[in-house]
Amino acid sequence: MTNYIIDNIRLSELMIITQQNKAYYEEFEKFLTQYGYASIYNFIQEQSPLNLHNVLTAYFSLPFTSYLYDGIGNAYKADKAKWLFICWLLRDAPEQRLRPIVSSLSQGNKTANQIYLITQLIDYIRPIFPSPLSWTWEAFMEVMLDRLEGSRRALKGGFIEGIVRSILFSVFSEQKLSTLNISPKQIALGGETYDVSITGPNGTILMPVKSRETMGGGHAQLFTRDIHKSISVAEDHGFICIPVIFAESWQGNLQSLPCQNYIYLPINPNQIATNMNTLEAEIKKIISVFTSIS
Repeated sequence: MTNYIIDNIRLSELMIITQQNKAYYEEFEKFLTQYGYASIYNFIQEQSPLNLHNVLTAYFSLPFTSYLYDGIGNAYKADKAKWLFICWLLRDAPEQRLRPIVSSLSQGNKTANQIYLITQLIDYIRPIFPSPLSWTWEAFMEVMLDRLEGSRRALKGGFIEGIVRSILFSVFSEQKLSTLNISPKQIALGGETYDVSITGPNGTILMPVKSRETMGGGHAQLFTRDIHKSISVAEDHGFICIPVIFAESWQGNLQSLPCQNYIYLPINPNQIATNMNTLEAEIKKIISVFTSIS
């Protein structure tokens, strides 16, 4: 037997959300039939820029009844859902790669720029994916699963940070540390980002929150290096640093961390909601550090 979680919780949860998004795909297919396209493949084969422009204009202006959900199951706003879906369908990255391009165009308003860009992308991708099978739900589902994983990673990070802040607030209230102020958002310092900062009359504590689901490999080394760098930058700027680490299989040497205190929970980040009492207990173990700046 092993103490590690064998079930890929992340994958099963993402697959549930991906299947929920099938309704959005099917509504897009139905939308295209109104313009004479029997399938998404047939639409991609459209050679007329004017026809593509007209269909995309209607697409961005027509409300959909279905929702598109992000990596943790929250529905995107309607206009963002339209943009994300069509970009994912074209196997592209709407935020990281395409958004700066849209901002650089001068076709009119934002939607006009998006329509122009998508028209160009369809022309580009058409010969790369010539098979009708590439435009079926089964093929697109794999793309969406990958995109939702990236979304989930970012959103889960915010969710975990929120839990840490909430427990800190509860502990400080219980301990009557009313002079301590918990930042509502991340702060940047020396090229590093600190998820939680606590300010008191006698100093500031920075708390980078680090989480990792998988084990081993180069990413594990980067994870460890990232923790060390966050601590070093904070300490070099004269701040107390208390890293908060959630990783069930992290092989890093805790004693080698260049800080006096840390919080480490050897759990899968997907389990944090069921380990809030443990996190609270770990915070209370080092309450004297927080008291020192109050």
